[in-house]
Amino acid sequence: MLSYNATATSTAPPAVVWHLLVDARTWPVWSTVDSLVVERSSGLGADGRDPVGAVRAFRSGRTVTGERLTGLVEEERLTYEDAFNSAIHDYRATIDLAPTPDGGTTIHWHGTYKARWGLGWLMKRVMPRVMQQMADGLASHASTLTE
Repeated sequence: MLSYNATATSTAPPAVVWHLLVDARTWPVWSTVDSLVVERSSGLGADGRDPVGAVRAFRSGRTVTGERLTGLVEEERLTYEDAFNSAIHDYRATIDLAPTPDGGTTIHWHGTYKARWGLGWLMKRVMPRVMQQMADGLASHASTLTE
């Protein structure tokens, strides 16, 4: 089982960061994904609050991957697993949000996964870097919303 840990800090409060996480439509703005693929997604919240069980499909280049929300603890924790992904499987991820003393948010994005045969060496290098970019993008964009 492979894993990654990414941490970033935003000046935005947890409520702002949380709103960005639960609304898949915002992800292309702040993350490494290019677009939300609505036709491959299911159960998206019309109000921008995707519920547990929603499958969010994201395009990055020519690749579309899907994640299923498995847990939501308001402004504290979002968990998801892979719904479909050609490069990895048995993927489980958690995004923990913790308030900082100055009113910001610490974002801890961590997960475990198995790589498709022959891709372990590559995914071991790529996933930590990409997921750190995700955490950094979330922290940075949330901060701009509160300036």
